[in-house]
Amino acid sequence: MKKPQPVPTSTAAAKSACGLPSHVVIDLAKTAVRRTEAEWRAQLTPLQYRVTREQGTERPFQNAFWDHHEDGVYFSVCSDTPLFDSRDKFESGTGWPSFTRPIEPAFVGETVDVSHGMRRVESHCAVDGAHLGHVFPDGPPAQGGLRYCINSASLRFMPRAEYAGFCAAKT
Repeated sequence: MKKPQPVPTSTAAAKSACGLPSHVVIDLAKTAVRRTEAEWRAQLTPLQYRVTREQGTERPFQNAFWDHHEDGVYFSVCSDTPLFDSRDKFESGTGWPSFTRPIEPAFVGETVDVSHGMRRVESHCAVDGAHLGHVFPDGPPAQGGLRYCINSASLRFMPRAEYAGFCAAKT
């Protein structure tokens, strides 16, 4: 299946588009981590549940990682899946954490979202189905031109030294 490509938009439209929830239906039968709705609700905070399981969006400039600069790796809050490296994070001015690429493209799925009268590319964790945010074509050109606009509520952060131990334990 061909991977959907982000549709060019103006910078202003791309920045405001991330503030709207997605209406994408993710095929959770293809995910490796599966839980019941009750299990997800027990594991996640109400905001994390709304964002990751109901395709919601948190408020800009009022979330944990939009202005976070520590060195490390961002994981899905729904599983032990490393998604984004702080080395690929950049200041987009949108109020959400923005990355130029995922750590491993296979871990981040993309689906076209045509809700709210616009066409966007929704991103989700391919391992656990968590809604992450959207991908826009207005990122730094030198790094590929993409901006993964991600909800902090869908992420948990692990400092680099701890991540090194995590990786060593997995091998």
